[in-house]
Amino acid sequence: MSKQILILPGDGIGPEIMAEAVKVLELANDKYQLGFELSHDLIGGSAIDQHGVPLADETLARARAADAVLLGAVGGPKWDKLDRSIRPEKGLLKIRSELKLFANLRPAILYPQLAEASTLKPEVVSGLDILIVRELTGGIYFGAPRGIRTLDNGEREGYNTLPYSESEIRRIARAGFDMARLRSKKLCSVDKANVLEASQLWREVVEEVAKDYPDVELSHMYVDNAAMQLVKAPKQFDVIVTENMFGDILSDQASMLTGSIGMLPSASLDINNKGMYEPCHGSAPDIAGQGIANPLATILSVSMMLRYSFNLTAAADAIEKAVSLVLDQGLRTGDIWSAGNAKVGTQEMGDAVVAALRNL
Repeated sequence: MSKQILILPGDGIGPEIMAEAVKVLELANDKYQLGFELSHDLIGGSAIDQHGVPLADETLARARAADAVLLGAVGGPKWDKLDRSIRPEKGLLKIRSELKLFANLRPAILYPQLAEASTLKPEVVSGLDILIVRELTGGIYFGAPRGIRTLDNGEREGYNTLPYSESEIRRIARAGFDMARLRSKKLCSVDKANVLEASQLWREVVEEVAKDYPDVELSHMYVDNAAMQLVKAPKQFDVIVTENMFGDILSDQASMLTGSIGMLPSASLDINNKGMYEPCHGSAPDIAGQGIANPLATILSVSMMLRYSFNLTAAADAIEKAVSLVLDQGLRTGDIWSAGNAKVGTQEMGDAVVAALRNL
């Protein structure tokens, strides 16, 4: 029986980078006889233009029926003046929530060929391999009540709520411990327990879950210190587990340790490892349509999809090796370019990965 993959290119550079990732996926599908069937739909601003909403009901139904979803990026200034309830980002939040994609895996791996692209000294980042496990469907991004209200004195006030239930914390903590068990058996839980009650509960529950994982070394760190330590000594971390907003910020910070956010894929998984896969970067409307965006994060998201949702280790390894071989050739998009390397565009980079994969 075929496996269904739903492709959602999105907005900005989304269609450009997705086109290259799909070429790689189609080759892997043929080369390794994976039995995938691909279909395409709209999300974000493109869906607003077509349907008036950032995620149509029929698109959500197709995502539910699919075995995995591959997404590009959403948003752009074209839709910034719309009511907040129907902006492109709402489509992204809704699909994560409706599909119950609670565990967001964001690896920050420095390819040795790109050590010079990092803003930190090579000796600080060489060999970097961090996995950030971010809770994705709870916390302040989804909490209620929220809004903007007018006080009695006429001044406006914005307010948001940061709720976390014990079951939500326990679920993501287990995901973090499970990932740590597959790696170096070190887990750092990041919170703000010295200030926030939600973080105090977070730490208590993580400690309780730790009793089921005696082989994993657990540490705790406040988020402000974690941000500093990621820059000061990032290789002290192996797996980091944290809540939604902290994970959003820390994973973007970690991306620059690797040279560019254009290199970072991500996986968002439900309890059964059905997932949505997307690059960590945004829609980059300032460079959309110019053919210069880095497609490697999206291509590596395909690799994560094969690995986590389908357990196709050989095909996933081959795609990652193909990316490494292309970097060995000195090919670089503008975000990771340095003197002595060949600057290429989006399509050229995608074609090079396809060629490398075909020859493996």
